[in-house]
Amino acid sequence: MVELKKILSRKNSKGFVVKMRFLHKRSQSEKANSMFCPNPIKPTSFPLSKPSFSRALIESQNPITHPGLLNGMKVYVYNLPPKYNNDWLKNPRCKNHLFASEVAIHKALLTSQFRTLDPTEADFLFVPVYVSCNFSTVNGFPAIGHARALISSAVQLVSSEYPFWNRSRGSDHVFVASHDYGACFHAMEDVAMADGIPEFMQNSVILQTFGVKYKHPCQEVENVVIPPYISPENVKSTLAKSPVNGRRDIFAFFRGKMEVHPKNISGRFYSKKVRTEILRKYGGDRRFYLKRHRFAGYQSEIVRSVFCLCPLGWAPWSPRLVESVALGCVPVIIADGIQLPFESAVNWPEISLTVPERDVGKLGDILEHVTKTNLTIIQRNLWDTETRRALLYSDPMEEGDATWQVLNELSLRLTRSHKSVSSE
Repeated sequence: MVELKKILSRKNSKGFVVKMRFLHKRSQSEKANSMFCPNPIKPTSFPLSKPSFSRALIESQNPITHPGLLNGMKVYVYNLPPKYNNDWLKNPRCKNHLFASEVAIHKALLTSQFRTLDPTEADFLFVPVYVSCNFSTVNGFPAIGHARALISSAVQLVSSEYPFWNRSRGSDHVFVASHDYGACFHAMEDVAMADGIPEFMQNSVILQTFGVKYKHPCQEVENVVIPPYISPENVKSTLAKSPVNGRRDIFAFFRGKMEVHPKNISGRFYSKKVRTEILRKYGGDRRFYLKRHRFAGYQSEIVRSVFCLCPLGWAPWSPRLVESVALGCVPVIIADGIQLPFESAVNWPEISLTVPERDVGKLGDILEHVTKTNLTIIQRNLWDTETRRALLYSDPMEEGDATWQVLNELSLRLTRSHKSVSSE
C-alpha cells in the first residue's frame, strides 16, 4: 500500500468405496440439490470393497475439464442432509449477506468443472455446512453458538458413513468459516480466542474471512483468507448506472456503525475507538461524507467516492474492502496487521491505502497528499476488471473469480491430498 511513512513523520514533527446409509433419503437430498441446480447430478454409490461405477458415465455427466488446469485438481462435494445447508436458505438473506460466501462457494462447486462425483479420485473433499447463514442476535450482537455442534454433527456423519475423513484425519477436507473470527466461531475476540478452533477441525483446511499477519489462535490452522460476500448482481446494477471512471464528487466516504461514545463490551471498545475518532474529528469536515445509518442504496454513494474508509469493526475485515474495489473507490484500510484475501492475485499495495490505527486523526492530510501525488495511478490499477472479478463470487463460477481463486489456493496445497500422499 502507498508508503505513508514520510508524510506521517513529517506531520509528527509538527489495515471431502462410500457406504451410503442415506439412500432412503435420496429423494430428499436430490430435492435439496435441485435448489441450486435444476438438473442435479446424482452422486454414484460405491461399496466399501470394490467401486462399482462407470467412469464414462461420470465423465459424461461432468462438464468438460482441462487436465492441466489448477494442477488437474478435483474436489468432491459431500451430499449432506439439508439440515446442514439448504434448510437454512428458507431465510432469503442467507445467500445475500456478507457471510454468504459459504453458500456461494458450495453452489459454485456443484457445477464446477473441478467437481468429481468419484470421491476416490478427489484431492479435496468439501463439507458444505452453513453456520453463518442464519445466525441469531443476542443483545444486538451476532451469535453463532450453534456452529460448533452443527459442524461436529456433520463431521461425525461423514467420518462414520465414509472412509475418507479417518484415513487422513480430515487434512484433505475443506470447510468455510465466514464469520468475524473464522473457525473460532464467536463474534467477540476475547471469547473467540479463549474457545479457539474446535479440535475436530484443527487438521482441515478452513476458508475464512478472518486473517491477520501476527500469531492468533483463530488462524492456527491451515487456512485460506477469502473475501466477504458482495452480490455481483448488485455491483453490476450499480455500475450500469455509474461507471467506475465516472464523476466522483465525494472525497472520503463511510457509512456504518460509528459510536459517539463507544460501548465497552467484554473489556473491548468497538472498532478500538477508531470509528469514533473518525466521527469526532471529521464529522464536521466537508471533505468527509460520514453517515451512521443504513441506506439500501449506499453503493450509489461508493461509486461517487474517491476514497472509501474501511476501518475495523469487531474484527479487522470488512465488506467495504470488496465493495470499494468492485465499485472503483480507493479503499483506505484502517486495521492493523490485517491479512487481505488472495494477495497473490490482488495487488493490494497498488490499489489501496493503509493507515495505521494510531494515525486515524491524520486522515485528512494523508488523503490530500495522495490526491496531489499518485491518486491517478492507484485508480488506474484499481479499475482493472480482473481485480474486481477476483473478489466477487460469480454464478456460475468464472475463471479468475473468487471461487476460482479459492480453488487455485487449494491447488497449491495438493501435498495435503490423500491421493498425493498415497502415491509417494
